[in-house]
Amino acid sequence: MAGRYCFFYLVLVLVFWGCSSKESHKDIPQQAVAQPPQGDPQVGMALYATCKACHGDAAQGNKKFKAPALVNTDGWYLYRQLINFHNGVRGGLPADTLGFQMAAMAKTLKDSVAVTHVVAYIKTLPQVVLPPIIDGEIKKGERAYQSVCGACHGPGARGNEKMNAPRLNGLDDWYLKSQIAKFKNGTRGAHPADTYGAQMVPMAALLVDDRAVNDVIAYIRSTTQPQE
Repeated sequence: MAGRYCFFYLVLVLVFWGCSSKESHKDIPQQAVAQPPQGDPQVGMALYATCKACHGDAAQGNKKFKAPALVNTDGWYLYRQLINFHNGVRGGLPADTLGFQMAAMAKTLKDSVAVTHVVAYIKTLPQVVLPPIIDGEIKKGERAYQSVCGACHGPGARGNEKMNAPRLNGLDDWYLKSQIAKFKNGTRGAHPADTYGAQMVPMAALLVDDRAVNDVIAYIRSTTQPQE
């Protein structure tokens, strides 16, 4: 019984630590920007030309190229991640092959202003319903989500900008699984400036095996679908 209480105490400590507000990270401006400056979608449309070969004409993604859909992603989070790729905070490890490639592409955007234009254009595109790839048990996944993820990513996995926690529902389930794996194996969240990524590392570790990961992802996907 004591071991059980210790486990729940550990979860609460990690959740509290992982939900640090953006006010405590003002020393890392490239990550602390929650709301990017307003970009020009028309300029962004031209700049997006370098992205669509992988992510698609409508930013709908392409699993064949392991390029996730972008249209369902929070604009503020998309901006932050593009800046992180651009600055080498993410995708800097050769072992992270896809991240390494994405970092190179992000560097073709001249600066943060160019990033705002691309994000502005992507956010003009219609959101898409993505096909399910991952199989899992929704009920088990819901319990795990509430104990591990829900405090930051919010009800229904809709995200919480104040917690710097992006929306998860509506994203490619295979991409969610790949990112959890990267947090677990150290290819994401390892850079000293990746404050929010580092917070995800211990949280991902609480999903102890592949089945637990699949169940959580199945639940997240279910929040965008009618319940049977």
